[in-house]
Amino acid sequence: MREQGYDGGRHLVTEWVWLPGRPDTVITDPETLAYEAIAKMHLLPPLVRSAPGVGEVGLVNMPVWLWVAKTENTWGPIERVASVPGLSVTAKARVVAVDWSLGDGQTVRCEGAGTAYTVAMGVRDSPDCGHRYKKTSRALADCKYPVTATARWKVSWESTLGEAGQLDMTQVAAMQLRIGEAVPVLVDPDGGDRVTPTEQVEC
Repeated sequence: MREQGYDGGRHLVTEWVWLPGRPDTVITDPETLAYEAIAKMHLLPPLVRSAPGVGEVGLVNMPVWLWVAKTENTWGPIERVASVPGLSVTAKARVVAVDWSLGDGQTVRCEGAGTAYTVAMGVRDSPDCGHRYKKTSRALADCKYPVTATARWKVSWESTLGEAGQLDMTQVAAMQLRIGEAVPVLVDPDGGDRVTPTEQVEC
């Protein structure tokens, strides 16, 4: 602020001058800085994977494997710092669980990222994150179950002044799974052609 005056200061003109940047005397709450540090993490929705995968057809009562691919921004651990003069806050984040909503009314909580499926694992349940559908997805929109995965982040922060806290956050990803039925094939014991029942209609 600049003041100009005359007549012994009885008449004053005030002019405000704005300076760029954050003032040196700013007082910032540590939790506000914690959110600034979290914003620097650029946390992203989980990278969902499944077997059978998107574009493939699973079967009723057969195992479906679920997992997420790990990156720093989608799983953690990740750490960032935000500062102002005289104060810094360090925030650390990681996913502690993923809640899978399977589209059939069932929800599965997986404490870890899940196990990626390989052909060598054969037809068996996932050891830590999977599901078995009891009905086909034939009656649903696009003939697919809508699946969502909610990654639950646990964020802890600590300031250089000794203050600390925790925050919970979520990131959500979606995909669709098509589930059908195994179609029986009738074989003529006398060597005739195979016959597939026509009443078994799929999407």
